Amino acid sequence: MTFIKGRKSFKLLGRKVGMTKMFDETGGLIPCTVIRVEPNVVIQKKEKSSDGYDAVQIGAFSLSKSQKKNTAKPVVGHYAAAKQEPRKSLKEFHVEDPSQYEVGQELTVGLFSEVTHVDVVGISKGKGFQGVMKRHGFKGGRASHGSGNHREMGSTGMCSYPGRTFKRKKMPGHMGSDRKTVEGLQIVKCDEERGLLIVKGAVPGAKGGEVYIRKALKRYNG
Repeated sequence: MTFIKGRKSFKLLGRKVGMTKMFDETGGLIPCTVIRVEPNVVIQKKEKSSDGYDAVQIGAFSLSKSQKKNTAKPVVGHYAAAKQEPRKSLKEFHVEDPSQYEVGQELTVGLFSEVTHVDVVGISKGKGFQGVMKRHGFKGGRASHGSGNHREMGSTGMCSYPGRTFKRKKMPGHMGSDRKTVEGLQIVKCDEERGLLIVKGAVPGAKGGEVYIRKALKRYNG
């Protein structure tokens, strides 16, 4: 079970289907991302009086037969207490008032039917080990013949004082696979029947990647 950090606002779990395009009333092209949101089920409520904080646990994404067979018994028991089948993802997040939710309640994309903008949280694509030009956008050295410094990063420290490399120096290393949040994405279409949410612009992650969707701040939704 993963605890979702962030402000106390409800989040739905979905999967990134991919990108497409739509057209507005004037014929202008809108680049869009399609997110599939299966019904999220409330598995457990936690209240400040009994648990020390207010939170809700939700389960999402159905399992195949083989996945159900390999689910750990403590996890199966946790879902059985809520009279629910095990799900692939179990997340917990803070809410202002857990009394608004009931164990076993199904939460769908219809929660955003009257919302104009949302925030989407996801894990960016992993790029592996990369150099400074791709990872940090360095210009690189001269491209002339015999330069010998085409894609290197250059000096990393000082010769005399203090004679060391400072922390957080931009250097080659692992790129991607970071938690990213894109705020204020406009909702182009909310299809409750098909469980799809179409937003304007791109969201982090690869196709099929898990994302969290929450209502954007008031400055976006008026």
